[in-house]
Amino acid sequence: MMIQACKTLFRPFLHDRFLHVLLLLAVVLSLLQPEKILQFADFIDWTTIVTLLGLLLLTKGVEISGYFDVVGRKMINILSNERAVALFLVAAAAVLSTFMTNDVALFIVVPLTITLKKLTSLPVTRLIIFEALAVNAGSLLTPVGNPQNILLWNRSGLSFAHFIWQMSPLALITLLALLLVTWFSFPSHALKKKQTQPGSAFNKPLLLSCVVLYLLFIVCVDFGLALYGLAVVLICFLLLSRQVLLRIDWPLIAVFMVMFIDVRLIVGLGPLQAAFGQIAGLPEYGHYLLGIGLSQIISNVPATILLVNYLPANALLAYAVNAGGFGLAIGSLANLIALRMSGEKRIWLTFHGYSFLFLLFSGLVGWFLLAWR
Repeated sequence: MMIQACKTLFRPFLHDRFLHVLLLLAVVLSLLQPEKILQFADFIDWTTIVTLLGLLLLTKGVEISGYFDVVGRKMINILSNERAVALFLVAAAAVLSTFMTNDVALFIVVPLTITLKKLTSLPVTRLIIFEALAVNAGSLLTPVGNPQNILLWNRSGLSFAHFIWQMSPLALITLLALLLVTWFSFPSHALKKKQTQPGSAFNKPLLLSCVVLYLLFIVCVDFGLALYGLAVVLICFLLLSRQVLLRIDWPLIAVFMVMFIDVRLIVGLGPLQAAFGQIAGLPEYGHYLLGIGLSQIISNVPATILLVNYLPANALLAYAVNAGGFGLAIGSLANLIALRMSGEKRIWLTFHGYSFLFLLFSGLVGWFLLAWR
């Protein structure tokens, strides 16, 4: 039994090519800066890691409880065609991301979408891609929609309402474009239900425990006690359902940890440090392109953390790093979460076909809006 549990836990690490690439990059960068190896633990944003792990555990607990299966069956009885389901879930992902942050919205919507794969012939892979795009579009609207906006809002001195007013043109245009593309990408065919799939047993006590633990965990995170909240979650799942601990995406946690290390090592390279000192002297379009470009290389949250030291936390920087969440999967950590949760290897290539289209669209729209202001 113990041997089987260990295989279940460690096998995914052997097949995670993205993690292997990040580890290889860390090794190469460490050879160039060996004195920083002892600082690796300091490079990792442990609050983010603890928060992500807690959310993964709680989402998996709800999934194992069978609740998503119950909700999915009710949904396909109310919404009768593919287009209606797709529009509902994409809109729900966008709305949730405005006040729950983009990653938390995905932890709710994506597992529900995966459940629909067992119940219908809905093209779930494509739908998850649109949900990832939706949380990027929705989250850019508010100061609390994503980590980069939280930082920019705090630095800008704007009121909550003023920040929303500043971001609303880009958010609304991008979201309307996404809903339009969703409309044409999903036909109005009637959902074909799979009759051979029996309903999962609904474990109501586990669900209620997850809800209570979720509220407790969020409160702990808000009060800077995330580690204590995670400890409570781990202990409860050890008692209630050890399968949760075995079935979450542990390599995803490793991916985020190595990404933090890689970013700090890249930024610490001597030639780059000299270049950063010249950022303030660039023209506005240079700042805008730099915000988008850096987001494609090191993700938009680290790009914001870096650029806010050299540029004002204004609409230009906010538009740039939020538009930069599209494009490459690494542009936004939410992209990585959605694609990893899908469990589909082929989704990565398809995702980039849509995502680069929205990077070009949102980037151009953002620049024209800034010029018009």
